[in-house]
Amino acid sequence: MPGLHCPTARPSTTPIPFRPFRRLAALAVAGALLSGCVAMDLAVPEPELSGKVKAEMAGKGMKPESPVLVRIFKQESELEIWKVDKSGAYSRFKTYPMCRWSGKLGPKKASGDRQAPEGFYHVSADMLNPKSQYYVSFNLGYPNRLESALGYTGEALMVHGACSSSGCYAMSDQGVGEIYAIVNSALKGGQDRFQVQAYPFRMSAENMARHAGDPNMPFWRTLKEGYDIFALTRRQPKVSACGRRYVFNAEFAGGEPADPLAACPAGANLNAPDLTARLDAERLKLDTALASPPPPAAMSYVDGGMHPRFRALLEQKGAKSMAAIVSRTKYPVSRPEAALADPYGQSATSTPASTVSSQ
Repeated sequence: MPGLHCPTARPSTTPIPFRPFRRLAALAVAGALLSGCVAMDLAVPEPELSGKVKAEMAGKGMKPESPVLVRIFKQESELEIWKVDKSGAYSRFKTYPMCRWSGKLGPKKASGDRQAPEGFYHVSADMLNPKSQYYVSFNLGYPNRLESALGYTGEALMVHGACSSSGCYAMSDQGVGEIYAIVNSALKGGQDRFQVQAYPFRMSAENMARHAGDPNMPFWRTLKEGYDIFALTRRQPKVSACGRRYVFNAEFAGGEPADPLAACPAGANLNAPDLTARLDAERLKLDTALASPPPPAAMSYVDGGMHPRFRALLEQKGAKSMAAIVSRTKYPVSRPEAALADPYGQSATSTPASTVSSQ
């Protein structure tokens, strides 16, 4: 179903008379409801870094052109921006509330399954879209090499604006505008591509244990290896694919493995001995937690999630008014009744709704 992807459409070069423009634009927006994250030339200037953001960066020892890294957490409905600071390591710059994601916890495997991707992705400048139907966006690059080899299907899964998702991560126009400007500045500053780490939740041993019976646990344990490397070093992990899984910080004799499904070739672990010891300790901690997991939490899952800030706004304003606040084109909130179901038991009143529009 086309509405489950975020395809790109070529803008028309046919001149449009001024008087019917509004009507045609409205029809185009309505049509986009059926076709996903369509690229349209809406004559909206590309977002630039504000003076406030530049000052915040300076205060944290960061520069606009310094490298960037993105982490996404589904269950918490949050997106983090990390930048290299004057120490040479990554430091968290800001956490952005996510307006909408669809599907459930777990990786995307098939076109039309409504799942938002989980895994490791790399985004280059040509994957940024300044003319998205959802304001601006960047393509995650799903399916990556490993996912393609495993036979996973789908295309054009984005981080974009508005509050509508059928496999993408929707950040609101305000949020994605700032995120876009930050990653674009890093790419223009010389970063070849930036890494996106998309997780089901913050991957502490305790959180993993809460999902001990989930069939995705073997996959999530692999993701946690990369999560732990970054958490312990504040350095971007080197990501390879072999043996049907991600492999981190490995150097292979013949270069990167050509076949992600084949057994990993001989290679060397690039982790320093102290890091290896700390990673082993994390694995032991996880094994212990999984051996005695807490009782599974009661879930009222309907479809995807929404950050408590936005859920409070939805409760207070309703879907139509909220769409006008978070989207320049008033793009409808996807499945608002599911967003209000609060599948993960987060409090909608934890943060005042009035703070959303400033994100």
